[in-house]
Amino acid sequence: MRILDPARILIIMRGYMEEHAIHPGRMLTELTGWNTDAVEPLATITVILLIAGMLYALLKPVAGRIIPALVKRTSNTWDSMFVACGVFNRLAAMAPGVAAHALADVWMGPESGMAAAGNVLQSIAHLWILFFGMWTIHAVLDGIVAIYRTLPFSGQIPIRSFVQVIKLITVLILLILTLALLLGKSPALLLSGMGAMTAVLMLVFKDPILGFVAGVQLSANRMLAVGDWLEMSKYDADGDVIEVSLTTVKVRNWDQTITTIPTYALISDSFKNWRGMTEAGGRRIKRSLFIDMSTIHFLNDEDIDNLRKAQLLTDYIQDKLTEIDKFNREHGVDPESPVNGRRLTNIGTFRAYLVAYLKSHTGINQNLIMIVRQLQPTSSGLPIEIYAFTSDTGWIAHEGVQSDIFDHILAVVPQFGLRVFQSPSGSDILHIAGITSKKNADNK
Repeated sequence: MRILDPARILIIMRGYMEEHAIHPGRMLTELTGWNTDAVEPLATITVILLIAGMLYALLKPVAGRIIPALVKRTSNTWDSMFVACGVFNRLAAMAPGVAAHALADVWMGPESGMAAAGNVLQSIAHLWILFFGMWTIHAVLDGIVAIYRTLPFSGQIPIRSFVQVIKLITVLILLILTLALLLGKSPALLLSGMGAMTAVLMLVFKDPILGFVAGVQLSANRMLAVGDWLEMSKYDADGDVIEVSLTTVKVRNWDQTITTIPTYALISDSFKNWRGMTEAGGRRIKRSLFIDMSTIHFLNDEDIDNLRKAQLLTDYIQDKLTEIDKFNREHGVDPESPVNGRRLTNIGTFRAYLVAYLKSHTGINQNLIMIVRQLQPTSSGLPIEIYAFTSDTGWIAHEGVQSDIFDHILAVVPQFGLRVFQSPSGSDILHIAGITSKKNADNK
């Protein structure tokens, strides 16, 4: 069976209508007896527009109700995406232009004597087809993006910027074809003359071009994806990436505001992507508490006996005492002076307790680095820093674990004979002033 192309269909339609004398304009002029030159083109155009309108009236409910009803019965999701993006509605809107163009070619061809009016109608129909064709292509692209977002790897390789480039290209093609149609010139001739306009186009589309290049680099190098936690202080951005488009990247900050960053700025400037934290499975704790250095001392036998009762320190103290006694015997250390040889200190034992406590805590990721260290002493005391990672990277869970750990640490510090440094408050000054006044009164 031979497949008929659109040109052959038009030839068959024209032959059939000429054979049976089917021509709405001529039929109307013959019935009315009005001036053929004036009425025939107008009548023909009116009939063509009526047929095109009736065709749209028939297709609109098909695209708006029947096709969506059929799509709901299928198990596929991609067809639902195309329905939601309005692909079929836009195809229905393009159909009147196709019908008007075809009927104008049949009824208003060169042999009809209405070629001038037919050319105008066909040009309008051609523009209609181009516009709604581009609109349909955009709907299909939106549907493809919607389908792509359902895939598991869509967050790693965003395609929205590439789709926007394709849309931009279709708009440029539409403009070129429209100018060619209105000017009656070949599109190839217009394209050959656009070389002189390259500088102007580069200036007008500077941001889209830079954004496209940046989008390619971001996607190819997996530098950024939707859902990543981005921090960029230059633009006051600190939150989740919700959209990566051709020209901008939208970030929903933790205070629920939205920051818009030029896409090319992510290539030219530095930013911090916290995706590695999520992939590693740990969120960092890096916090210090300051110990009053006047409370640091060697442990005596009573202190050691009290600390032995802590289950996390029992093995440590026993092993450490054995190690210290062996060292002091081998080196003939005189135990009468505390400065001789090696001894346990409350600050060292406190650090050992913190390490044991972190290792036993279920909220700490034991596979990542974990350190309890001293930092450079300051006027505020000796900093003891906790450097570890929680196993839950969620903000709320992380803060909860961190707070629980430091609640315990602050409460256990006095058990080691230590005191957390705190600047004197107003009540402390008043207390000191009261003691001084009482001593002065007693001396009198």
